[in-house]
Amino acid sequence: MLQMTLPLLTRKPYRDAPGQVLVGDLRLTQARVHEFCGPARRTLALIVAGRMQGPVFWIVSHWQGDHLLGDGVQGYMAPGRITFVRPKRTEDILWAAEECLRAGCVPLVVAELHEPPALTPVRRLHLAAETGGKQGKPAPLGLLLTPGDGGAQGVETRWHLSPRHQTGQTGWMLQRRRARMAPPAAWALDWNDGAPDLSAEV
Repeated sequence: MLQMTLPLLTRKPYRDAPGQVLVGDLRLTQARVHEFCGPARRTLALIVAGRMQGPVFWIVSHWQGDHLLGDGVQGYMAPGRITFVRPKRTEDILWAAEECLRAGCVPLVVAELHEPPALTPVRRLHLAAETGGKQGKPAPLGLLLTPGDGGAQGVETRWHLSPRHQTGQTGWMLQRRRARMAPPAAWALDWNDGAPDLSAEV
């Protein structure tokens, strides 16, 4: 005889899984690692950081030539919240991100990569973020910034941000290219009154 397992009914109110607001009603699942790609990937990471409280660890290779500048960061968040971690070897970027997430000492860890990582390192980052979330603090969020169209294996979501500025108006095109529980989609993202404003889906 075939038996089916059904979820038990409960009187408890339904609540969405906790997540960090990206823009509008879009959220990033905490204790997981997400990928930001495209030419404006740093801007998207700064938008997320600006919506969060507390310090940010930003990991970038020691020999990378271009860096974030305080004047550019200030429009999104207080520059003093960022602590830069600069490993001398490229392979240490993911190691540093893993250790930061596992410690659970900061709510946001951003790692700038020169190419999308393989599946095994990403799985390790997920496990580290889950461990960091058990330290009695809000679960940390991991962001991987990858060039071009990205392609990291095993990430929770993949987002692409590209500039779409017009005369007198700052704007971008935001695309959700991969998500476990949502289809691909795209939105116009504008900057109004010092904050990002999600326009209608395009």
